[in-house]
Amino acid sequence: MTESDPSETLFERIIAREIPADIVHETATTMAFRDISPQADTHVLVVPKTRYRNVGELAAADPALLADVIATAHRVAELDGLVDSGYRVVFNTGADAGQTVFHVHAHVLGGEQLGFFGRYRDEADDD
Repeated sequence: MTESDPSETLFERIIAREIPADIVHETATTMAFRDISPQADTHVLVVPKTRYRNVGELAAADPALLADVIATAHRVAELDGLVDSGYRVVFNTGADAGQTVFHVHAHVLGGEQLGFFGRYRDEADDD
């Protein structure tokens, strides 16, 4: 765990199995479980077992662990049959991006046609 925020997160409690979750895949360094408020037919969170606040902090401190998170996201896509049709991996970093649990996690989304994300830009905005 990083020193910037010593309070235990929801994800640490799930990793410790203090809170139940629908775990779909686990490795020595990561855990993947279904989101309780899915935004797509498949919506799985991939969490490193070591806590970092966001993806930038994780990338700077432990690039190998970030690679494990991405590999686990791909494995989830394989297990849910998303590889051929496509899937999205998203990291929200900070409150403005929608991060609500400050323990880095990747969202694996798929199983249906996904819409655009972020603010829609009108062609007039390009002027």
